[in-house]
Amino acid sequence: MIYELEPIFNTVGASLPVDYEMDLADVPLNNVCPFTEPVHICGEIRNRAGVVSVAASAQFALELFCDRCAAPMRPVFDLPVEHVLVRELNDESNDELICLESSRLDLDELVRDDIFLSLPTKFLCREDCKGLCPRCGQNLNDGPCSCKKSVDPRLEGLLQLLDE
Repeated sequence: MIYELEPIFNTVGASLPVDYEMDLADVPLNNVCPFTEPVHICGEIRNRAGVVSVAASAQFALELFCDRCAAPMRPVFDLPVEHVLVRELNDESNDELICLESSRLDLDELVRDDIFLSLPTKFLCREDCKGLCPRCGQNLNDGPCSCKKSVDPRLEGLLQLLDE
């Protein structure tokens, strides 16, 4: 959603409520489209003492599979979206400020970037997920499999000594 912020930049104490849903159903993540429900964005854009800031939250759930055991999972997120907006930058290397060349803010783009930067690199059904047996495919979270443990061929000589 695009917001015209000229009145906010020009009036100290002015605020603009933000409350809408953004559809990311067609956006892929790890070769799947996990956003089955819209992202709900709620908060406000406010000018406090001449500083314009966005203070909102993005609530969403993902439908995907555990990266270790392939179990279906639905993690829910409540991501804070907080940024300071300026019309021009004195220091180009400052990553903490969002420079708006016009007084228009595309909040969808800003929230989308925040969402993808905050997501974990690996999705696990639980922190201690044991994954799948590489031989038989048994989910090791359900219990051990009946596969015989393989021995590194470089250590077979030592194993023979232990068997004797």
